[in-house]
Amino acid sequence: MMAKFDVAVIGAGAAGMMCAATAAQRGKRVVLIDHATKLAEKIRISGGGRCNFTNINAGPANFLSENPHFCKSALSRYTAADFVALVKKHRIGYHEKHRGQLFCDDSAEQIIDMLKDECAGGDVHWRMPCKVDSLEQVDGGFVLHTDSGEIEADAVVIATGGLSIAKIGATDFAYRIASQFELRMVEPRPALVPLTFDPQQWAPFVEMAGIALEVDVETGSLKGRNPTGGRFREDLLFTHRGLSGPAILQISSYWMPGTPIVINLLPELDLAATLIEGKGTIKKQLGNVLSQWLPARLAEGLLLAHGFDLEARLADLPDAQLRKLGAAVNQWTITPNGSEGYKKAEVTRGGVDTRELSQQSMMVTKVPGLYFIGEAVDVTGWLGGYNFQWAWASGVAAGQAV
Repeated sequence: MMAKFDVAVIGAGAAGMMCAATAAQRGKRVVLIDHATKLAEKIRISGGGRCNFTNINAGPANFLSENPHFCKSALSRYTAADFVALVKKHRIGYHEKHRGQLFCDDSAEQIIDMLKDECAGGDVHWRMPCKVDSLEQVDGGFVLHTDSGEIEADAVVIATGGLSIAKIGATDFAYRIASQFELRMVEPRPALVPLTFDPQQWAPFVEMAGIALEVDVETGSLKGRNPTGGRFREDLLFTHRGLSGPAILQISSYWMPGTPIVINLLPELDLAATLIEGKGTIKKQLGNVLSQWLPARLAEGLLLAHGFDLEARLADLPDAQLRKLGAAVNQWTITPNGSEGYKKAEVTRGGVDTRELSQQSMMVTKVPGLYFIGEAVDVTGWLGGYNFQWAWASGVAAGQAV
């Protein structure tokens, strides 16, 4: 016999479990389906295994979308404080780290166990591992054709995420369902991802791999009523192929192919003015002067990359040369040739166009009973717990509505 449910949630990650638990605790008969053999790997590996489960500063301004107002409803109705209350209810110890990021004291497994307990509280039925081969709309609902039999449901919630980190099970399932129902898409691309550079262009910097420092980084337009760019002060890390670290992961979500990024390697110092002012009193070589503020290896590499003689003394250099060096350090402008792609991306930007969805319920307006939540939709958070907060908030919105 065909199994029948009020709600079928496809994808047992952060958003899916939250949605299933919310709907089931309202008295709905819910089945939660996932093709993976291991539950919630993305939660398990997040935050170095301690799960950066939210950010106390989470608000609409921390999210990117072609429809930026869409996320406001869900985020206002289920806040970081609401999720923290749930964490406290389950007696999970946590602590705040950098800029409002909240982590488990012990392990990400505690968040997974908490969500499983919440699902159990509503008697959620599990199908895992179970692969959904196709979804069929029928009178009064949907039929899911799976490798363990057919499932009938009045409502279906797609919570299968984006394309990031295929090795732990990411697929394009959500996008295939969107295509089946002729929903508009915002082109998916890797986000929160290291950036790469042309090998010839990057050759002078290969030897700097491993160097880290706090910088300002920006890209795109920050002016006008609808700015398209971003600016962050975070740590940057040099790699053999390009740049990584929180500063680059943040800016990668805003970066568009073919456009430069601008990095201020010494955000607290106007280098040109400082060097010109010191010419009369400082007798040292330029490299030694620069290494007061930058790692010595980076100072030397920057001088070589911009054509400066390492033996040159500060006092002997014309002001114009020092201004050139100041610009190279305070406004280092460089154009990536790409990114490390979905295998290294923490999230996927783009997805199902939110203009196809109700911002209150997450339901597809032209397909009653079909919902998309979490990373599958075109809402992408900053680094630092924001994407989990979107998973919780969008999952609760759909769970309350189905």
